[in-house]
Amino acid sequence: MKDRERFLVTTTFAVLIFGWLGFLVHTSPRFAGSGVGSAFGIAGAALMLVSVAYVAVKRIPFIKRWVNRYVSQKTLLSIHVYTGIAGALLGLIHTGHKYDSPLGIALTGMMLVVVVSGFAVKYLLTYIVTDLKDKLALLQTARGDLDSAWGVLESVPQEKKNLPKRPLLAAGLASLGLSSASGDPANRVMTLAESVADLEYSVRTHELLKRWFSRALIVHIVTSFAFLLLLALHVWASIHFGLRWYS
Repeated sequence: MKDRERFLVTTTFAVLIFGWLGFLVHTSPRFAGSGVGSAFGIAGAALMLVSVAYVAVKRIPFIKRWVNRYVSQKTLLSIHVYTGIAGALLGLIHTGHKYDSPLGIALTGMMLVVVVSGFAVKYLLTYIVTDLKDKLALLQTARGDLDSAWGVLESVPQEKKNLPKRPLLAAGLASLGLSSASGDPANRVMTLAESVADLEYSVRTHELLKRWFSRALIVHIVTSFAFLLLLALHVWASIHFGLRWYS
């Protein structure tokens, strides 16, 4: 189920990311104000409002306690993801690829930023955190193996003479199975040391990515409220100027 969910969300996300470029080949100036276009816009706005409500539910303790009596946090997160991305897709259809109004352009751009930052938090950050845990477990095991191999080497002092003069090259060749004496204690120590170094570098890289993607959560929350403000202005402008035109 998780794979199907990830595939569905990723596919819709890709459509959103590239769909706004449709103005290069298609523009419908009157679609947004038509009955069908308005229906898409209203439905998209409603879904996005439901999605943004998740922030209040998660961050305000008494609301969270009350809602969790009836709906689990996991279910709420799924609703947040699906309504957010579906609402954004309907909103993009509502535009008709007509980007003439500064407010409309800002609203569409902010909507895409909200979706991208949310996708980064939900899927990319989750993947990085999971992979980091796996790498840390492997690193702990590799360090234990290295300590054990070094203990064997210490117990046989003459084997230290077999430590290569060029350790990086020797460790690399041994890790590829190109060393003629890959089974002796000295080469095993070099191979394990190279593995530990690689894992430590990978862990540091993952920790850096984790810090960067963690900031995407702040961006997601801030841009969500900015999107609400722009959406309110867009609705007000549509009603105000639309009624004036009708009169």
